[in-house]
Amino acid sequence: MRLMWVWLVGLASVMAEEGWVSLFDGETLAGWTNGKGEAMAEGKWVAEGGLLHRKSLGAGSLFTEKEYGDFAMEFEWKISKGGNSGVKYRLQQIEGKWLGLEYQVLDDENFKGGEVKAEHEAAGLYDLKAPEGRDLKAVGEWNQARIEVKEGVVRHFLNGALVMELAIPGEEWEERFEKSKYRKAKGFGVNARGKIHLQDHGNQVWFRYLRIQEY
Repeated sequence: MRLMWVWLVGLASVMAEEGWVSLFDGETLAGWTNGKGEAMAEGKWVAEGGLLHRKSLGAGSLFTEKEYGDFAMEFEWKISKGGNSGVKYRLQQIEGKWLGLEYQVLDDENFKGGEVKAEHEAAGLYDLKAPEGRDLKAVGEWNQARIEVKEGVVRHFLNGALVMELAIPGEEWEERFEKSKYRKAKGFGVNARGKIHLQDHGNQVWFRYLRIQEY
């Protein structure tokens, strides 16, 4: 515990100098809520030892208390065998549902739902644009991720490489949106601000080193 505390204090100091803010203190769910803005029940999302672990059935998704506009977010993730999760951003409620752009977190190779379509692969913009040029780690290993949302362009990075870029709005966006599952959700993806969401998709998933820098 002492070593973890020292590491967190040191990390916080470095991030403050660079304009980064931690989204996870390594030991609690401070700053995160359920979809109603309430504190999460203990034991289903477990925060300890620097890891944020979606552990048990019925955990529900985590939501940041704060909304974000343009930002860069960095984190590391690993998924259970066959597992599925995601990090959603620019989240908003449309017809009573929380919807947002999604950085896909997935075990592509062993996904329980069968063959994975390109637009659903890990690090892609879920159901909208497939990732390219990935160096995806094996299931159970840590992947480094970065999401950038700046001046109407969203970018996804995986293990240091840019794997997806899309201008929103734009001609390519409109074409992809009309072919996606979100096509009937008026206003999807074009809102200027929204919460960030760690998805409970029924599988175990782990996150660490979550931090954000607003532009």
